[in-house]
Amino acid sequence: MATLDIRVDRVGGTYMSGETVRGVVLATTKGGCTHNGIVVRAEGAVALQLSPKAVGIFEAFYNTIKPLKLLAVEIPIVNEGKLPDGTTEIPFEFDLVSKPGSVGLLESYHGVFVSVSYTLTVEMTRGMFQKNVVEQTTFNVMNQGQSWKPEFDEEQQALPFALDPQTLRNVKKANLQHVPQFRIAGQLDSYTCDIAKPLTGNIRVEACSQKIKSIELQLVRVEFCAAAEGVAKEATEIQNIQIADGNIVEGLDIPLYMIFPRWFTCPTLVANNFKVEFEVNLVVLLEDNHQITENFPIKLFRRKGIEVSAC
Repeated sequence: MATLDIRVDRVGGTYMSGETVRGVVLATTKGGCTHNGIVVRAEGAVALQLSPKAVGIFEAFYNTIKPLKLLAVEIPIVNEGKLPDGTTEIPFEFDLVSKPGSVGLLESYHGVFVSVSYTLTVEMTRGMFQKNVVEQTTFNVMNQGQSWKPEFDEEQQALPFALDPQTLRNVKKANLQHVPQFRIAGQLDSYTCDIAKPLTGNIRVEACSQKIKSIELQLVRVEFCAAAEGVAKEATEIQNIQIADGNIVEGLDIPLYMIFPRWFTCPTLVANNFKVEFEVNLVVLLEDNHQITENFPIKLFRRKGIEVSAC
């Protein structure tokens, strides 16, 4: 009997693109074990899934989209032979570079209909009538420079906003008389955001005829998948942060501050048959349950030259 375990040399298993991944395979046997070789495989792929809401339940179930390979490395670590009794530690290493002909390495991302994942698999091949021993684990990749442009470092691109009944998009002019009077202003400090830093800004209630119940900041992912029926688009909420609770003092600047959750966000992705973008919704809920919402598309990037320990 034999068991395998994989351990990488970094707590959390997170690496920057271009780094060397090192680790060990722990092979434990009782009384020794013959084998035909042990191999470590490192793989990375983009998995795409169609939304039933966008293309229909049956189309989403039957129309599978083949994963896009990003990384494919195979490392033979032990030739055919016999493992001794007890635990044997077998080292391995490989460079984190993309598979030739692929779109390149992409940052790890756990979405709803698009996900980017990386796995390490160790397999011990046994004889013809014996079952191979397989163990698998995951690791994470941060892709330096993904979606980054030099001009992003030169200046922040602030995004000011001003809201009043006249700026509402989904209200007919004939119904404006039933909408409470309000005037809200503020800004996002930048709509191009370093994913390793928080989103910041401020909001100010200048006037409002109704009492305010709460102000919330909502982060939304927008995922696009190309299919035979067309492009499926789906927006889902990642997180919702309450900025203010209860009626707000007029004229007071309230800071906006949101940290981008790791792995549930990634630098903005744009490829031939899929796309992942992000938006921020500012939601003001009034006491009479009227809801004022303003949408801000944002672009996320990861700066070059950042170490994992600093992210």
